[in-house]
Amino acid sequence: MKMRTWSPVAAMAALVATLTWLGGVSPAVAQSGPTCKDGAIKVGAVSTITGPADFSEVPKAAKAVFDQANAKGGINGCKIDYTIEDDKADPQAATQAARDLVDNKGVAVLTGSASLLDCAVNAGFYARQGVLSIQGLGVDPACYNSPSVSPVNVGPYVLSTAVLYYASTSLKLDKLCAFFIIIGGTQEAYKQAIVNWEKLSGKKIHLLDLTMPIQGDYTPFILKARDAGCQGVLFNHIEPGVVQLVKTAEAQQIKGIDWLFLAPAYTEQVAKALSGTTQPVYAGTEWEPFTDVKSPANKDWRAALTAAGQPLTAFTQGGYESATILIQVLKGINGPVTRASVTKALHDMKPITNSLVGTPYYFGPGKTHDSSRATKIVKLVNGKWNVQTPNWVILPQPKG
Repeated sequence: MKMRTWSPVAAMAALVATLTWLGGVSPAVAQSGPTCKDGAIKVGAVSTITGPADFSEVPKAAKAVFDQANAKGGINGCKIDYTIEDDKADPQAATQAARDLVDNKGVAVLTGSASLLDCAVNAGFYARQGVLSIQGLGVDPACYNSPSVSPVNVGPYVLSTAVLYYASTSLKLDKLCAFFIIIGGTQEAYKQAIVNWEKLSGKKIHLLDLTMPIQGDYTPFILKARDAGCQGVLFNHIEPGVVQLVKTAEAQQIKGIDWLFLAPAYTEQVAKALSGTTQPVYAGTEWEPFTDVKSPANKDWRAALTAAGQPLTAFTQGGYESATILIQVLKGINGPVTRASVTKALHDMKPITNSLVGTPYYFGPGKTHDSSRATKIVKLVNGKWNVQTPNWVILPQPKG
């Protein structure tokens, strides 16, 4: 019988055919990695830039990460085409911004958004259109209660629970009080944050006040906390209000109360303005404390943002994290990067660990999202923020 001669090419073809028949490999797997039409992956962000707040640092930080990835050739040759829309803190402008990105520009995913109302206005639209948002800074309650949005940050509501949890477990305070500014539909979210803390701690809030104004004379509220015997008081104010509250406490010569704040209080401007205070001032962070220049966790973020000429703030940590998460998810896609394939990848993703945060990020198919459940507490000492918790304060899921 005449022997059959096999060439290397024929042998390889036979092997591939056999493995394919066995289910081992397929031609699609042989060409693994993301691909893109016209060499670009379209990504967008809806952020409040003009109006009562400026969150532009968040999407700008995300853009810096994408620009650096593009400069290195993109993701498997795919460049990220990133568009930032300003919602102006106006519902109509937010609606138009989202529809421009989704319907006109055809973005596959939103990343690095930071807005006062994007989630509340557009989360339903995103869900109907099958597009997901890796929110760089979740602000309103809808960001954490929508199947289409998953923020990278803890957010004011879980953070409220976490700061109270630290105060009751580490500072050993029994009579804890909370004074909240209520904007829009945030009241129920803040009330639930208190309920969650009560379930975790087994304690009851000593005093809850939901009537704090954004501006005005805070003396009556400071005196109310003093007269009620509060040992610690949690506020959700931003920079100007934080400074005013602490200065009011100084003017009233308040003693024996720890003043507890959320992440917006943790800024270098607040530290400078209150450099001479003797009042005990604490704040909960949403990421690794950005003022800790020696932290290994901040190394990559600091290098990337410094190279891009962007400020080193907590806001830019959120933009950086959201962008790096998206890049990691995109790298795991085999085949065309489309809205459907990105959505599937986010729904199927395994938790991603990032040194900037205390718990892994996860999107998944859930109807609500709060994967970030950790904080580090900083205290104001002689005009500088000092880290009080080298290890993350990780918030357990509420009981019941």
